[in-house]
Amino acid sequence: MQTSNSKDTPDVDYDLVIVGGGMVGSAIACGLAHSGLKIAVLEQHQPMAFSASQLPDLRVSALSVASEQFLTRIGAWKHIQAMRLCPYRRMSVWEQHRNPLLSLLPPQLQCTAFDSKDIGHSHLGHIIENRITQLALLERAADFPNVTLITPATLQNLELAPNKAKLQIVDHQGASSTLSTKLVIGADGAQSRVRTWANIGLNSDQYGQQALVINVEYQGQQEDITWQAFTPSGPRAFLPLMDVDGKHYASLVWYDSPETIQHLQGLDAAMLKEEIARQFPATLPPLVQVLGKGSFSLVKRHAQRYVSPRVALVGDAAHTINPLAGQGVNLGFQDAIRLIETLENALRKGEDIGHLSALRPYEKTRRRENQFMMAVMDLFYHTFSNTSLPLQFLRNAGLGVANQLPLGKRKVMRYAMGLEPALPLPFHKPR
Repeated sequence: MQTSNSKDTPDVDYDLVIVGGGMVGSAIACGLAHSGLKIAVLEQHQPMAFSASQLPDLRVSALSVASEQFLTRIGAWKHIQAMRLCPYRRMSVWEQHRNPLLSLLPPQLQCTAFDSKDIGHSHLGHIIENRITQLALLERAADFPNVTLITPATLQNLELAPNKAKLQIVDHQGASSTLSTKLVIGADGAQSRVRTWANIGLNSDQYGQQALVINVEYQGQQEDITWQAFTPSGPRAFLPLMDVDGKHYASLVWYDSPETIQHLQGLDAAMLKEEIARQFPATLPPLVQVLGKGSFSLVKRHAQRYVSPRVALVGDAAHTINPLAGQGVNLGFQDAIRLIETLENALRKGEDIGHLSALRPYEKTRRRENQFMMAVMDLFYHTFSNTSLPLQFLRNAGLGVANQLPLGKRKVMRYAMGLEPALPLPFHKPR
């Protein structure tokens, strides 16, 4: 991969320009590099280099086994392993309640627990810092001379014509250059400029809760479980992170009303640690210290189209989902897999990769699959947000029944791991 500053890039033709060199955009570059396409990746910010002594970042993702398989297939997983990742082998979901009716249920019927050994796997997934995944993908992309990373680069304008697209980009010093391409992939996030300039509409709905992400150091042993406890005001979640210098770290997620999240955001580390101890389940390991925090709104977004002539949207540019099940970037990687497959099919047939007819198979499949996941997450959110006492009883009984049905549990685990339904992998193996 060539790397250049946008001010050094002359007006040049590419087969494919990916706007956004984050996890999904850089994965597409790696997956398509063997196709022989001349590819440019535009990225606003070069990620900070990795150091083993650095404390964990706030932004992390729970990567499924299917995402791991995809990243292995395109040759990036080994670079993640060379940095750090934290496998989780168990997963648990329960409701922390004050409902007297639920005392009628035995403890084993108030929780659903999953263990990877029950389906013959060593793990259910990995918790990995987003920056590490991005660095690994960019390192893999560096193996390919037909992939050029242009950074820092900000997209200033996009012109779409019947036979090509033109992108005007500007670097941090204000120098401008123009790129032309057969296809623009918008991997530029929820506020996608590519989506806007392609005149693709967006359906959006804000949930009543916000979330606070908190990095902590905890005592005890390295945890191998991720859990989510539902409370009347919102879920509390625990995600283990990789040890650093023998110390244990985790990412906590606190869902609550915007007013509560704003209050928590204003607390200092010591006060927030005390509040966590009061509000989180007793399952939480003893905390040593709070290291950092950041809040975000919960917004469901779905592009009205994923493709238009010369444009395809992927990841957060196409959809954002309630993070309750941790499927965000996994859905983005599934977009990447389908788009890589679609474009390689078009190339084999000698089709123009930017033509709408070549792009529609990607949209047809992924829009339907993402809509289904959004509907499931909405049902999950609204079911557990309802404070009706009979409904609380029924959903807890449902969790308990699910815990007692091994066939059903195995099915759920395989689905959460991305193994069911199976997605095709890109045609080319890494070299």
